[in-house]
Amino acid sequence: MTMDMRPLNHFLALAESLHFGRASEACHISTSTLSRSIRHLEESLGVTLFERDNRHVALTRQGEIFQHYARETLERWEELRQSLMSEARRLTGKISVYCSVTASYSFLYELLSEFRSHHPGIELKLHTGDPAEAMNRVLAGDEDMAITPRPRQPPEALAFKSLTRAPLVFIAPREAPDWIPSTPETPCAEQWREVPMILSEAGLSRSYADTWFRALGIVPRIYAQVAGHEAIVSMVGLSFGIGVVPRIVLDNSPLRERVRVLPVKPELPHYDVGLCVLERRLKSPLIRALWDEVAER
Repeated sequence: MTMDMRPLNHFLALAESLHFGRASEACHISTSTLSRSIRHLEESLGVTLFERDNRHVALTRQGEIFQHYARETLERWEELRQSLMSEARRLTGKISVYCSVTASYSFLYELLSEFRSHHPGIELKLHTGDPAEAMNRVLAGDEDMAITPRPRQPPEALAFKSLTRAPLVFIAPREAPDWIPSTPETPCAEQWREVPMILSEAGLSRSYADTWFRALGIVPRIYAQVAGHEAIVSMVGLSFGIGVVPRIVLDNSPLRERVRVLPVKPELPHYDVGLCVLERRLKSPLIRALWDEVAER
């Protein structure tokens, strides 16, 4: 059995991007080399993994099945490799971490500084984006770990360590447009019915905001739905509406002086922000090393 895992990496790169040019760049090989690698895989398996022409690349049904096999095989190979290397007291490899922009400078320095000194041979790859996508990316195998709010019912496949508790707050422009409720501490449907709201497209903060408005007996007037909390602070600062964001995002925003927190009652729930990983990936010494470095709070 060959120990050359490059064809599986080539296949997964193309399966993710569905573009020969981008996949070959990600693998640091030429497009023709990537094409030969995929063709040899297909010949070995006796099936077509990709439907392709000059404009289109798509996984076949057999390709989708093989994608699961390739991911699992590489994971198990990496676990074995790291287990053997851990006996030599030196771990090397890559760990990918997904988080929001705010989380990247709120948690990662403290989280990773000691880890880097203990394991200098491990390369950390950081990807930032909408926290609502974090758990799905880990569940799909696109990321090794993610910093994300803990959902009300976490998927059983995930392990979760809490890093902090973050309150959700209503924020309004520093100047007072006439549509801002005059008594937010005693909200009523009449005050809030026509208020333009800027909310997350999805995720826990959107779920809590929707529950708050249902308790008030109204459907919020949505001015904009935004991917990522940082953009909400910007839009509120421009007086487009009232937003709902985690306090940690507001405290770290360069635009925090342009908005103010409304003393809304009842307050929205706090939620845990933490590190999540697939439970089965904790068998990898590489993943376990970072997981064990994190002190739960």
